[in-house]
Amino acid sequence: MRAARSWATFLGLLACCQAAKQPNIIVILTDDQDWEMKSLDYMPLLRKHVIDQGTLYDRHYCTVSICCPSRVNLWTGRAAHNTNVTDVDPPYGGYPKFVYEGLNDNWLPVWLQDLGYNTYYTGKLFNSLDVDNYNNPPVKGFNGSEFLLDPYTYRYFGSVMSRNGAAPVSYKGQYSPDVVAEKTYGFLDEAAQSTKPFFLTAAPVAPHFELTNSPKDGVRLNPPQYAQRHAHLFQDYKIPRTPDFNPDIPSGVSWIKGMPKLNDTVIEYYDEFQRARLRSLQAVDEMVEQLVQRLDAKGLLDNTYIFYTTDNGFHIGQHRMHPGKECAFESDVHIPLAVRGPGVPAGNTAGVVSSHTDLTPTILKLAGANRADLDGSPIPLLEHELAQPESGEHVNVEFWGSALGEGNVRRVCEADALSVVSLGPMRGNNNTYKALRLIGEGYNLLYTVWCTGEKEFYDLTLDPYQMQNYLDANSAELAENYEIADCSFAQLISRLDALLMVLKSCKAKSCQKPWSTLHPAGEVTSLKDALHPKFDGFYEQQSKVSFSSCAMGYIISEEGPQEVNVWNDGAHADLV
Repeated sequence: MRAARSWATFLGLLACCQAAKQPNIIVILTDDQDWEMKSLDYMPLLRKHVIDQGTLYDRHYCTVSICCPSRVNLWTGRAAHNTNVTDVDPPYGGYPKFVYEGLNDNWLPVWLQDLGYNTYYTGKLFNSLDVDNYNNPPVKGFNGSEFLLDPYTYRYFGSVMSRNGAAPVSYKGQYSPDVVAEKTYGFLDEAAQSTKPFFLTAAPVAPHFELTNSPKDGVRLNPPQYAQRHAHLFQDYKIPRTPDFNPDIPSGVSWIKGMPKLNDTVIEYYDEFQRARLRSLQAVDEMVEQLVQRLDAKGLLDNTYIFYTTDNGFHIGQHRMHPGKECAFESDVHIPLAVRGPGVPAGNTAGVVSSHTDLTPTILKLAGANRADLDGSPIPLLEHELAQPESGEHVNVEFWGSALGEGNVRRVCEADALSVVSLGPMRGNNNTYKALRLIGEGYNLLYTVWCTGEKEFYDLTLDPYQMQNYLDANSAELAENYEIADCSFAQLISRLDALLMVLKSCKAKSCQKPWSTLHPAGEVTSLKDALHPKFDGFYEQQSKVSFSSCAMGYIISEEGPQEVNVWNDGAHADLV
């Protein structure tokens, strides 16, 4: 109640004293677009109109590498362990869970309407928003909307949409990303007729797989379909043969470590899978150009911020894995973010560490507002902000449940009379974990604790493809000889354990500045500070992240200890 009164008071003050004209804001949100396989290199119009005219953020991350939880994280500014939307379908995720958790009344479009914005959305919103529940209850926060509906969301030539809560309409025979583009242009025309600022999101499904279900063939997870005008493209493309692609020696832990090496038939199929993904993105690329040109023709471009991003990354063949996401490797969590708009330096690449948790605070700041109850912080956009960024060095990554392999590779192998047993599992069970990405001066680290009790540590400065796990039993000698800032490996891990303990249950300020939970006096604000030897005993005595079971969702009783010690007073900081 107190937070609601504070927000209402703030809105009243804002209405009275807001001097600058609020900008328009457009978000283009793709589905499962990779950074590590360099998909952006195959989108020349995006580069021409957004990247070259704005800033590319090359250290931007999702915090949960699966569609619905990541989108809820993005649109609420809250970590998945705080939204409690942790899967794509009920009981732990999807639109029904979003509503159940009270988020339909408490997310970005609602707040922007309170700030005087007209708000619009086209395309995919959340999983399990379907032909039965699309209006029960209605999605709140939009002046105009046209949502893709399950079970047709991933049918590229057979989508079904609901406009402003009306009865679903089929677009069978029409290419879904093109349909979303046309709907987006229509809402742009509507928004331009008002004197109010607008917020507009275009969310095509590309390059997500196509999902079909028929009595004859059952459920099929096929490569994405593409428009016929793009069928000739990328015939010679191959997935980059980086050290993590189908390596000779297995890597990772849990189910990943047991994946067999991919054979040539599978690799050829996966190259074509990625070609299809790149072709599907060409319609998105064309939409980007059309949006920029239409904004310019309407005289709106100079007062509009355009954000281009995706919900999560994607792997195909990295660490021998079948197509998918859901892991903490760079392939899955390191994602595109490009921004252009007033005051954003053109042709710039920014190395600030940011995540999807930060996007809602960033957009609210552009609209002239802030909320102290959010888990993220505004991303520096303007030239003077980028000159002295205040962003942190950490990203909290988390996941619950299992990992799903995509594509019809089993049928491909059967067609070539190859054994499907050699493919390994298409589903990775026990995929629940907590992970920490830490990037600062002199370090670039990934630390993961799995529900199975296994752990991973990668130094991405030395090992950018995460092939050498220092916490593997076979890496004891490497760990013994590892040093950072004159500290031993054990000293470093004790700090990472404590920081991950804070982040796994953090809220608001403790998510933004997690070191302050451990050191409220402010003497430690980074890993570099925490590595001072005077803190050795303090960190050795901290609780460690652990799990009681490999739960399929966020269940606090299964999440291990919830308290950390506070430096110098012997107190506990209760994080739940």
